[in-house]
Amino acid sequence: MAELVTIARPYAEAVFRMAIESSTLSAWSDRLTLLSAIARDDQMRSCIGNPELSARQKSELFKSLVGRALEGGEANLIDVLAANERLSALPEIASLFEGLRAAQEGVKEATIYSAFPLDDAQRKALIADLEARFKTRLTAEVVVDQSLIGGVKIVVGDQVLDTSVRGKLESLRLALTN
Repeated sequence: MAELVTIARPYAEAVFRMAIESSTLSAWSDRLTLLSAIARDDQMRSCIGNPELSARQKSELFKSLVGRALEGGEANLIDVLAANERLSALPEIASLFEGLRAAQEGVKEATIYSAFPLDDAQRKALIADLEARFKTRLTAEVVVDQSLIGGVKIVVGDQVLDTSVRGKLESLRLALTN
């Protein structure tokens, strides 16, 4: 997997620079999401890996599946990726692009592990508190983990905030054994 990241990074950085220069970050994010979905399709992956198809055929097929007129450098990106046999790297390119965009916009990703499902109001209040604590905007994914017993465990980057019952019990166990 590290090899795919190495392959995808220069493309993601080039698209990101182009999107910054043209002030089209959001549009490119949408474009890459669509292109990534096409590249993930099982039938398309078979076509991408088919040595009997030329780069031009793969590129034309890929473009035809977009379902709309291609914008700006979108067609060029598809052509370059097809010519270099890199169409399969599109999901990783999209992921790296989103990481660059989040860093540019000062947004970090958070994973909230909760013992119970959170409703919209609880989720919004928790995210607002976390944004104040971490002094950054957050996009959060909530994962239900019943093994926590109660409370939440929050992971933002390399920082972990564990206020779960399981976490407190583990801390108590460690304190008693030392």
